[in-house]
Amino acid sequence: MRLTLKLAFLVGAPLVTAVTVIPPDSFSSYSTFETYWNYLYPWGSDHNGSARMVGNSSVHSNIAVGSSTLSLIATPTSNASPPTSTADPHPTIKYRSGAIHAKEHITVTAANSYTVYGEFSAPTAKGTWPAFWLTAVAGWPPEVDIGEWKGTADNWYNTFNTSSIVKSTLVDWPTDLSFHSLQAVLTAESNNEDVRIDFYMDGAFKVTQYGDGFVGKAMYLIINLQMEGSSGSPGPTGTTTYKARNVQVTRTGS
Repeated sequence: MRLTLKLAFLVGAPLVTAVTVIPPDSFSSYSTFETYWNYLYPWGSDHNGSARMVGNSSVHSNIAVGSSTLSLIATPTSNASPPTSTADPHPTIKYRSGAIHAKEHITVTAANSYTVYGEFSAPTAKGTWPAFWLTAVAGWPPEVDIGEWKGTADNWYNTFNTSSIVKSTLVDWPTDLSFHSLQAVLTAESNNEDVRIDFYMDGAFKVTQYGDGFVGKAMYLIINLQMEGSSGSPGPTGTTTYKARNVQVTRTGS
């Protein structure tokens, strides 16, 4: 430590520190989970697919933690009330499923970068639409999809600058439900306006994308299992499970 401080002083550089925002054991128990995560989407139970998210501190049929693993479980349902999603494009609700979002927002600044990491067992069957993503707290965009699976053996890395200006990169994803790691490193560019996003899978660098004007904009971190929508239909007739473990968020700054 003394050497580090001395070097920083000699070169006039600020001391860089790393802060764990979400530790890798946040799924070790419900009490630990509820320290770092909220149930459902930040805006509620519905989004742009045919699954309605269900869960709270006493209802764990669709959002479960155990053995340091999060399980989001989609099950077919009928006679949902209301019968259609409250979000565009208002599809018919056919499933109960799970979503969670981090309590602390991710805001990249000139002084702070973030590393977002997790290991996932993701379904790839038609009609399954799991995701691990960042989206704007106020307005939209920004959006950064670190993991998005749309009914094929591919993971999509996406950065939305607008609804029509989108950078997407597909990488092969195994269909055997084995766990694989995903990571995004978000760092402010020298113009202090744009964010560089470096994406990795299983420790190997895959691609760099850029978020125009993302600096200073707070984002939610969401893990969810949506159904149908962009992943096609009809979806599965049985139970679908999406698992996550060792999810960790680290903030690095001066």
